[in-house]
Amino acid sequence: MLDGIMTGLTTAVMPFNLLMVVVGCFAGTFIGMLPGLGPISAVALMIPITYGLDPSSGIILMAGVYYGAVFGGSTSSILINAPGCASTVVTAFDGYPLAQQKQAGKALALAAYSSFTGGTIGAIVLLFAAPALASVSLSFQSSDYFALMLLGLTAVAAFSGKGQVLKAMIMTIFGLMIATVGTDVMSGAPRFTFGSLDLIDGVSFLLLAMATFALAEVVMTVLKGQHKEEEPEMDMASLGSMKLSKDEVKEIAPTVARSSVFGFIIGVLPGAGATIASFLAYGLERNLASAKEKLKFGKGALRGLAAPESANNAASTGSFVPLLTLGIPGSGTTAIMLGALIAYGIQPGPRLFIDNPDVFWSVIISMYFGNLVLLILNLPLIPYISRLLVIPRPILIPLILFFSITGVYLVSFNTFDIHMMVIITVLAILLKLLNFPMAPMLLGFILGGIMENNLSRALTLSDGSFAFLWERPLTLAIVVITLLVLLVPLISPLISRAIGKRKTSYPGPEAAVTEGEG
Repeated sequence: MLDGIMTGLTTAVMPFNLLMVVVGCFAGTFIGMLPGLGPISAVALMIPITYGLDPSSGIILMAGVYYGAVFGGSTSSILINAPGCASTVVTAFDGYPLAQQKQAGKALALAAYSSFTGGTIGAIVLLFAAPALASVSLSFQSSDYFALMLLGLTAVAAFSGKGQVLKAMIMTIFGLMIATVGTDVMSGAPRFTFGSLDLIDGVSFLLLAMATFALAEVVMTVLKGQHKEEEPEMDMASLGSMKLSKDEVKEIAPTVARSSVFGFIIGVLPGAGATIASFLAYGLERNLASAKEKLKFGKGALRGLAAPESANNAASTGSFVPLLTLGIPGSGTTAIMLGALIAYGIQPGPRLFIDNPDVFWSVIISMYFGNLVLLILNLPLIPYISRLLVIPRPILIPLILFFSITGVYLVSFNTFDIHMMVIITVLAILLKLLNFPMAPMLLGFILGGIMENNLSRALTLSDGSFAFLWERPLTLAIVVITLLVLLVPLISPLISRAIGKRKTSYPGPEAAVTEGEG
């Protein structure tokens, strides 16, 4: 292992490879900022460029573009509520409210620090634990994945305001329904396509995210006439301070540590990826928050911004574990990188350690350098990036529309997707006017497909019986945790009420002293 690390270090610190890290991070950050053009588009654009490079340099460049795009995607989420990629949708929940409160500088700086910490922790863990983590990810079976997705759906409460749990549940079911549109993976039969060939592949997540966040937000802004009111206030003072106080650092430090480790673990699981990690980390953090702190989530909570940013960067690093050690892509982006590795004549898998140690270890070591480069690049650029705030709304709104529609079109080159996006935008606006939260729908949509596929496989293996839920200790443990997460919010008010009654019935010694003095 030490020989492999030294080989990787020697390869990674070559001047050309260090240049590839810088170029990849810069290109990824820039592409990630553009709404609709996420890491998949960014890495796909790099493939023709990497053909002329040796395998190590090519994969280092693509890896830099990958986590650069995830890192940069938070910028458009925070400033204009238009997520740069799927994994930064959650960043908008608390990042955009902070920008509206003239704390855009603090939000962007916090996103940069959280992303750097998450990516660095992920790179260090990956360096020492990749072989062991490969065996852990192999031990997960269909039943375990299904239970994990159920646990993910319990995070729905994290995306609902006070008294809106029922609305959040309705939107989650709506998201699960949209996820069933397309071709059934198990039987190959088309479902809910209404005879349209354009719906055979289902509804694109990018399309859904752009319609419900970027486009819906733009139309809502126009309908409310906010651009007329806000335009005079849009100056560089809107950036606010980039400094974090000691109390704020103490508040977010445990969140960043927890979310980084949690995000990395989710990233290691094949098929999970940074998007699911960011949603689950946000839900976990809100569930851990006190009743008073929960009210801040969705309104500019620092913990609500730090959690998904740490998790998605750690998960991006973690997704390289199944790619490099098993040859299984952990996300859509690593699936493209798998194709690039095979094109180089390199077969990812358990023998990659032995056959191509320079590629394996140099990619892992370059990740640490990449995170350092991203921090150095992004922090000084924040004042310039945030000049997006200076652009008058009448100019910014058409730009958001252009990038959102172009981004969706460039994924499929199909005008049907644009028509579908307009229909979903109209529905999203109506639902927003009725106070329905959008995030649970996206959560249901993301988890729906993975959940259904693993349920089908688990039922096939257990001859149609649901006994698979308790036959494996790992599955049973996840199901028990899910039930506890579901029951705690229901039981805690009853316990609080019971404690309150007991205090009223049996006054404490202070009350007795007061009565005696009276």
